[in-house]
Amino acid sequence: MQVVLVGSGAREHALAWRLARSPGLTELHAAPGNPGIAALGRCHPVRADDAEGLLALALTLEADLIVVGPEGPLVAGVGDHLRMNGFPVFGPSADAARIEGSKSFAKDVMRAAGVPAAQTLSVARAPCVVKADGLASGKGVFVCRTPEDVDDALLAVTQLGGEFVIEELLEGEEVSLFALTDGRSVVPFGAAQDFKRIGDGDTGPNTGGMGAYSPVAKLADPDALVEQIHEPVLEELARRGSPFVGCLFAGLMLTGDGPKVLEFNARFGDPETQVLMPRMQGDLLQLLFACAVGDVAGTSASMSDEAAVTVVIAAPDYPARSDYAGVQIDGIEEAESAGALVFHGGTAVRGSTVVTNGGRILSVTATGATVADARGHAYAAVEQISFEGARYRRDIALA
Repeated sequence: MQVVLVGSGAREHALAWRLARSPGLTELHAAPGNPGIAALGRCHPVRADDAEGLLALALTLEADLIVVGPEGPLVAGVGDHLRMNGFPVFGPSADAARIEGSKSFAKDVMRAAGVPAAQTLSVARAPCVVKADGLASGKGVFVCRTPEDVDDALLAVTQLGGEFVIEELLEGEEVSLFALTDGRSVVPFGAAQDFKRIGDGDTGPNTGGMGAYSPVAKLADPDALVEQIHEPVLEELARRGSPFVGCLFAGLMLTGDGPKVLEFNARFGDPETQVLMPRMQGDLLQLLFACAVGDVAGTSASMSDEAAVTVVIAAPDYPARSDYAGVQIDGIEEAESAGALVFHGGTAVRGSTVVTNGGRILSVTATGATVADARGHAYAAVEQISFEGARYRRDIALA
């Protein structure tokens, strides 16, 4: 199959790495891709949100499958445009992607589906959570424990523009739970725990994610949770005439009253994908294609018994800024020689040198017999990599 992977982050690099291992792959293409993906396939200078450019590329390549990685193009309807022109697309329609693109829409769907979720509040009063209604690259959630936190959150969310929602503050541990679907049948796809805040001990502002690990021992039966949480939401979206095709990602809080949904996302997670792909067993390409063509019934996805940990190396001013560019990165080959997978998130090539080009620069992933083993391998590899201003959390997956 000729496959076009849309996106340029570490999530897409991890997907590309797994897709490249499929015996059914003829050639892998990425739009626009990144230097890591370029070692696995051909990258094309087409933006992820350029629907016409992606269509022209797909026509030229006679693509058999298009996999859309980021949420922005999905919410904007890129998948619809490609699907309307006859291409199988792994990724939901714009209508279905509203489950991520609008927090208020997601709340309405969850209420109708009877899914346990954080309650919506009418007034912002501590303790509470203030969330931007639309997409904010993981930076639109503000946990408020004091009146001062509420004031700061309302100012920040107003600066993001658009509407916002207020929720009760749930206490517990957050877990990301994934399922793949063709709009009718559902395939559970594992769980991971990510670390959203910039600083050790979960301090500082939210980010797009600073690391993750999988499996999550706290989830005794992830498949049963998919049945309880994902399936009713997918049925409700189909009932509304917006069947969801792709990866439905539930962010859960494990509370004393059981798991409750914090949010849904309409795509694979980042950095969760970086720990799920090394654990996945089987053919990812065939599974994604089956979802795209409506034929996933009877298929399954299994994960190895190994654990995986990823640590994100970020720019010095991230998350306030995501434009750290042109700084030489050293040690990637040494980290890979030590057995780690280094997924490129915000990099570019200048001459023959890999340089920074973003906020979350690299995701360094390692596996092991246990989470502790994988963690040790991951941090040993992180220590091989350096660039001016590099920062990373030192407590990812720490027991």
